[in-house]
Amino acid sequence: MHILDIAQNSLRAKASQVEVRVREDREKDRLIIEVEDNGRGMSPEIVKRVADPFYTTRPTRVAGLGVPLLKEAAEKCGGYLEVHSQEGKGTRIKAVFQLDHFDRAPLGDMGETLAILITGNPGVNFLYLHQVDGQAYRLDTREMREVLGPVGLEDPSVFAFIREDVQQGLKKIGAATFPKIAEILRGPGNR
Repeated sequence: MHILDIAQNSLRAKASQVEVRVREDREKDRLIIEVEDNGRGMSPEIVKRVADPFYTTRPTRVAGLGVPLLKEAAEKCGGYLEVHSQEGKGTRIKAVFQLDHFDRAPLGDMGETLAILITGNPGVNFLYLHQVDGQAYRLDTREMREVLGPVGLEDPSVFAFIREDVQQGLKKIGAATFPKIAEILRGPGNR
């Protein structure tokens, strides 16, 4: 949900390009999630306040919880949050977590998340890159458009394809797991 929320912030900032990068480094026990866009960007004053749950630039809300909740989740799991933004250039949000921390929520259904983002915003270029210890899965809507030809990204069959392709791709590279926790839970007699 964090990724979906941050990507939706990018879309509200009129981004035409949104990159979602996830890196799982088992050796360093790190999960790094980055969302980068080419949207409006933020002033230095807004960047300083963006992690405050009682601050938002949206006139329809009195609070903005996406970035503050992501920051809290990362810090709760031995990590941190960085926000880099430049007005007129875009924003990059980076959250770092301890990969095998017991309090880290699972990554969630990235296939469903990306299918929602892509089919709901067919005019936006999305790049998704997920790396696990040197192996990678990549999805780029620019390449998808070339292959699909006249079929638009908003087509219901594309939703199903994206969801399935991402799920299978992540399974192939062993993504979104808790390797050390799984080993502990299996116990010495089950290894």
